[in-house]
Amino acid sequence: MQRSTGMSPTERRAALSLASIMATRMLGLFMILPVFALHAQDLPDATPLLIGLAIGAYGLTQALLQIPFGMASDHFGRKRVITIGLLLFAAGSVVAAMSDTLTGIIMGRALQGCGAVAAAVMALTADLTREEQRTKAMAVIGMSIGSAFALALVAGPLLNEMIGVKGIFWLTAVLALGGIAVLWLRVPQPEQCSMHRDAELLPGQAGIVLHDKQLLRLDAGILILHTILTATFVVLPLVLRDELGIAAAHHSWVYLPILLLSAVAMVPFIIVAERKRRMKPIFVGAVSVLGLSLLALSQWYTNMSAFVVILWLFFTAFNFLEASLPSLVSKTAPAEKKGTAMGIYSSSQFFGAFLGGGVGGWAYGEFGVSGVFIFCAAMVGLWWLLAVSMQAPRYLSNLVRHLAEDERRSAEVLAGDLRAIGGVREAVVVPEERAVYLKVDSQRLDQAALDTCLAGE
Repeated sequence: MQRSTGMSPTERRAALSLASIMATRMLGLFMILPVFALHAQDLPDATPLLIGLAIGAYGLTQALLQIPFGMASDHFGRKRVITIGLLLFAAGSVVAAMSDTLTGIIMGRALQGCGAVAAAVMALTADLTREEQRTKAMAVIGMSIGSAFALALVAGPLLNEMIGVKGIFWLTAVLALGGIAVLWLRVPQPEQCSMHRDAELLPGQAGIVLHDKQLLRLDAGILILHTILTATFVVLPLVLRDELGIAAAHHSWVYLPILLLSAVAMVPFIIVAERKRRMKPIFVGAVSVLGLSLLALSQWYTNMSAFVVILWLFFTAFNFLEASLPSLVSKTAPAEKKGTAMGIYSSSQFFGAFLGGGVGGWAYGEFGVSGVFIFCAAMVGLWWLLAVSMQAPRYLSNLVRHLAEDERRSAEVLAGDLRAIGGVREAVVVPEERAVYLKVDSQRLDQAALDTCLAGE
């Protein structure tokens, strides 16, 4: 049986359109990171804690609501739920733009997070792609979010100089409304909305996933990674302006080369970790570099040369870990529970952003700039203990296949036949979904035997 190796035009359009919606939404959330602390100091109710909470408030509501939004999209329609989410996000941006106090901005940022469309977007992506092309579509969306983060750090200071923080919030509202237009004009309408265990959270599986110690290590890792990222940006803009004497309008020219060089530097480590199957030692090494760079920042953040080199090491380690963690979750989760594992992982990530804002603001108020970096380094130290004790990952890929229309074997018999194929490590057959969930060793998989077995030949 000949299988398609490329995405169809409809699948490409769906993936690119949905990626643009996610990217512009995340761009709006991230653009204030490099500038907000500078703006907030002039507000009448400014305190370090409130500044931090304003930066991270979206993470709490996002963490709490993204799974309910995904489940709602199963019942009320993907596009309808995503539209409601983008309208809430736009409304939160308007509230923040019109607020002259940190309290009002915190409310606006929390309302932004209520537009928690990530799970619904992933479910719609699954509806619009074939099983064998779904991983590619998800990767396109993931890369768009990573690119949005890098673009936001560069664009934020430039836009702040032109239109100010209020203008950035207004722009974010416009981008959200533009996302609604893209959703209805460019994203194809799915023929039907189905449950996809590889892309959606099933409530009945959550308890099992939460008892998996290896997955919990990874959930803790992404929570800590985004806690320290958000906490760091409570003070980084202040360091650049007040300690290093760089005008706010020029902060982009510090971030741009550091981000570009860090992205280039992490690529060889990703290649070696995946292709040479050296993920655990390189992963532990990256956590070590992350913690040591934070300790170094706590001592040398007033020295320009040292600051640039250390920040480059920080972002190199950060980028590697940000890219590796979803891959590790995918490798670790049971074949039919991948969607549930990724949903819990994503909620942990957003909760980390909220925690980082509050912790970063508190630490800055109590202990100053050095205190923020030291506290973050201590959290990474805890993560290092979890990383060292984790099991080496299984280098397995996830596959989802449809059952043949004329399939007569029972689920147990078919699963046994599949597990007997070279390279197949797990096989779960779900007759009611007409789907087979597999974990395979791609280097050893007998693709011809797999196709023959699933064709019922």
